[in-house]
Amino acid sequence: MEGTHLKDFTSAYFTMNEADVVEYVQNRLSVFNDDADLECREIGDGNLNYVFKVVDRKSGESIIIKQAGPVARISDAFKVSPDRNRIESEILELQGELAPGFVPKVYAYDPVMNCCVMDDLSDHEIMRSALLNYKKFPLFADHITTFLARTLLLTSDVVMGHKEKKERVQQFTNPELCEITEDLVYTEPFYDCEQNDVFEGTKEFAREVIWNDEKLKLETAKLKFDFMTKAQSLLHGDLHTGSIFIKEDSTKIIDPEFAFYGPAGYDIGNVVANLIFAYVHAHYTIEETEARADYLPYLEETIVQVVELFSEKFLQLWNETAAEQTATLPKFKEWYLDSILEDTAAVTGLELCRRVIGIAHVKDLTSISDAKDRTAAEKICLIAGKTFILDRTSIRTGDDFVKVLRHSVNQFSKGAINDDNTNSSHSISTAR
Repeated sequence: MEGTHLKDFTSAYFTMNEADVVEYVQNRLSVFNDDADLECREIGDGNLNYVFKVVDRKSGESIIIKQAGPVARISDAFKVSPDRNRIESEILELQGELAPGFVPKVYAYDPVMNCCVMDDLSDHEIMRSALLNYKKFPLFADHITTFLARTLLLTSDVVMGHKEKKERVQQFTNPELCEITEDLVYTEPFYDCEQNDVFEGTKEFAREVIWNDEKLKLETAKLKFDFMTKAQSLLHGDLHTGSIFIKEDSTKIIDPEFAFYGPAGYDIGNVVANLIFAYVHAHYTIEETEARADYLPYLEETIVQVVELFSEKFLQLWNETAAEQTATLPKFKEWYLDSILEDTAAVTGLELCRRVIGIAHVKDLTSISDAKDRTAAEKICLIAGKTFILDRTSIRTGDDFVKVLRHSVNQFSKGAINDDNTNSSHSISTAR
């Protein structure tokens, strides 16, 4: 319009507001009709990015624009490269090829404004919110394990040519966001770090059970170095229930900005841990005995299915796609899967601990309104988390994961673990 100053979206980055996004869509994109009547609303509530939904009021068509800023929204202390949106865009396109139907379509990536334009998934809901409302998704385990088996195996040395795979490792090097994971997941939760944010009722328990355990510190140090050095598969890198859009017959994985090459079990362990968060939330917030007795077994069965279906699909896909000569040796694929499941158990434990102790919490725990119940739920997570880390060499089946969970709940509720008895051994062998 005459007299209106149009912003320059082509020469220098700036953080957009809702009005800027409308102008950006009108001037830089061709996804809507020329006569579209656009409105924009920021919908992001994450720790890192600005997420906008743009709707044409005439047609009802909509898109999502996700812009990366130079600092994390959770804290200005985290300086993060806006290049993460380039990584996310390329990862979504690659994952769409490897596991069709499980990620949103990407329409465009803008390296100047550091933004990605993609499908609007408003007909889905965030899985964490759905589970907090005690919803069930019988197809989820099948969907997520297909996604995991295909994205993790097909990006590994088992299938890819070694030179091509090393080029991809370089392409998806992600040092700033890896550093966040190395600090927030592997390091800070395991000592009394100033940045930690522990619920008052849980803090002394965390000190005794986690921070004062030298063996646990050693094991988490080993795991941290695995994470930093084991370029096994191209990971999503942040695959919790807040990164999954879901409805009854569809599962869409979003937000792969933490993607890089690392240990394959990292993604699987994050899925399992976040199902456990949903479990402890339901355990303490479903008041009706019958409803609780219905929902908890559903979550237990989902955990079992995630582990078992992943293992089955991974081995079958290996038989169909393995190209590396040594990978076809007898018993090699079983050894390889075994190492992934060990890492899965370890990461399940790390995630359970860090979401209780660290700076980034989950609503599954923080929304438990009764302080005593929240404290109990967090202690169960720490007990289970510690067990998964220390006993990771003996946790392999879906039933093993559920046994650790049940054992942690039962020990706590029976008083076998309390503030006066925090140094006892919590082994899966006991759970069996």
